[in-house]
Amino acid sequence: MIEVNKTFDLLPGIDQLAYLEYSKRALATMLKAPGIVEIRSQRSLLGSPQVRLTLEWQTLADWAKFAESPERQKLDSELLKFATGIRIELWGPSPAVPEPLRPGK
Repeated sequence: MIEVNKTFDLLPGIDQLAYLEYSKRALATMLKAPGIVEIRSQRSLLGSPQVRLTLEWQTLADWAKFAESPERQKLDSELLKFATGIRIELWGPSPAVPEPLRPGK
């Protein structure tokens, strides 16, 4: 599995309704992408960056195919109306802890 974290801050004074509509469209598009496993979106409790979007993909190839797609390019272009400080991180499995650890397992 590959995890992609996208973080950003919202621009001051944006139209919150327009941002929420954009978010719904963007999430619907990403959920249709081949290889997507899960999407989580969170808001920071401590400041910047304000938003973290985490996408889990089956493979790096799945992410790369989506990353190069016209759909993703359009989403990223639209996000610039609402966000600043956009950062993307790609994470793969750790050789030391390849699977999640949970209490009692």
